[in-house]
Amino acid sequence: MTFKRRSFLKLLPALPGLSFISKPKENNIPARISMRFIVASDGHYGQPNTDFKQFHTDLISWVNREKMQKGVDFLFFNGDLIHDDPTLLYDFKNTISNLSVPFYVSRGNHDKVGLDVWQSTWGYPTNHSFAKGEYAFIIGDTSNEKGEYVCPDATWLKNEIAKHKDKKGIFVFLHITPAKWTVNGIECKEVIDLFENTPNIKAIFNGHDHDQDSTKIYGKKPYFFDGHFGGNWGTTYKGYRIVEIYEDSTWQSYQYNPTAAPVLNSFTGKS
Repeated sequence: MTFKRRSFLKLLPALPGLSFISKPKENNIPARISMRFIVASDGHYGQPNTDFKQFHTDLISWVNREKMQKGVDFLFFNGDLIHDDPTLLYDFKNTISNLSVPFYVSRGNHDKVGLDVWQSTWGYPTNHSFAKGEYAFIIGDTSNEKGEYVCPDATWLKNEIAKHKDKKGIFVFLHITPAKWTVNGIECKEVIDLFENTPNIKAIFNGHDHDQDSTKIYGKKPYFFDGHFGGNWGTTYKGYRIVEIYEDSTWQSYQYNPTAAPVLNSFTGKS
């Protein structure tokens, strides 16, 4: 099979070790990366009979290497930071202090801490949003202190989306996926319809399902999964997801296995 030069060039950002290279536009003028972040889920710090300390040491090493080699604006831990015992939260926070990048967190069903403890530990509530440049990031809570599965607060989400209506793009983080398309998903039709009807929501990131590292589409919205970097079940490798936003308003996301270095399940979007 032969490839046209333009078709070959479009493959470059998805190749291992080349994601820092400018992505060509149609007229071959390079489009440079304007923002790059990592999503990692389900470290389960403190889970019995797992090498949880090594899992976290590995992730910190991988992320710090990404920062040095290709650049990382921030890391997002998408839930299940710890495993059931609320007293582990301090140890987890102390462990990740070795990261060389800023980080944000969401609450998972194994993060069984109260709202006051969460607020005092991280400086923001379990429902939280922030903006960076032309983009906004919304973090929705999908559990509670008991570890139950709950739908995100749709009213709160609507208000946060309205706050960021002028942003070029919104990226949403929910530990538990709001659709029953995985074994451990939960049906939250009001939420997924809200996302579907919000033009500047570009993607939703989910953790929780350790065996899922692909992209699922509801309507026109992509829902990304990132496997796991800890715990005792799931994909055969431990990894994370990369998101790269370009100056020409295109963006891409792909799953990454840092031990074998393949790029998996790439997706390209338009802001």
